Amino acid sequence: MAKSELKSQSSRTSPSQASAGKTSPDKTSSGKVSLGKASAGKVSPNTTRSDKASARPYLPRLKALYFTELRPRLQQSLGIENPLAVPRLEKIVLNMGVGEATSDRKFIEGASDDLRRISGQQPVVTRAKKSIAAFKVRENMALGVKATLRGDRMYEFLDRLVTIALPRVRDFRGLSPRAFDSHGNYSLGLHEQIVFPEIDYDKVAKIRGMQVVICTNSSNDAHALELLRGFNLPFSQAS
Repeated sequence: MAKSELKSQSSRTSPSQASAGKTSPDKTSSGKVSLGKASAGKVSPNTTRSDKASARPYLPRLKALYFTELRPRLQQSLGIENPLAVPRLEKIVLNMGVGEATSDRKFIEGASDDLRRISGQQPVVTRAKKSIAAFKVRENMALGVKATLRGDRMYEFLDRLVTIALPRVRDFRGLSPRAFDSHGNYSLGLHEQIVFPEIDYDKVAKIRGMQVVICTNSSNDAHALELLRGFNLPFSQAS
């Protein structure tokens, strides 16, 4: 009889005694229950949504200028109904010829390094298509480097060209408005690559010139000229 009473007493445990061995959630001073270590590394959904809303993608200055101000103004001034037909930039091609590479291939490496610093991407080595004995050129010989810029890098390079590089050109009197190829593409030449701040003058092996070709989608030179003037390219007043 005593054994049955002990079993009944042991089976009838109070709820407080049953939960004594279990881990209870921590309570804060305000009476709210905290989840403890399990939720320490988790971020609330409200925080992530606000962070995503406040985060803005990077947009180059001239690209933002084109879509917000320049394109509507060109569409109105040129009388273009379709916004996709408004003149815009397609690409910028940088070309640097290295004639000394016929005697020493190290000049190609120096020119490639300079153009890589200026453009922000690895340039392509241009090679001769055929042999010319008078110039000591053999077929497939490296003669220069070039880089094609599109997208954000194109707008960033144009911004540095207008605001930094061209003002550092010696005896600069403005760009010629006649340097179009009748297909809306504009070409200009620079005599020194040291006008770009990315080039360290003390580490330059030789002063080299380079060609910059700005390609647009317009086949009208007058429309392309208005586009480049909208980007503040310093054209001269010569007609």
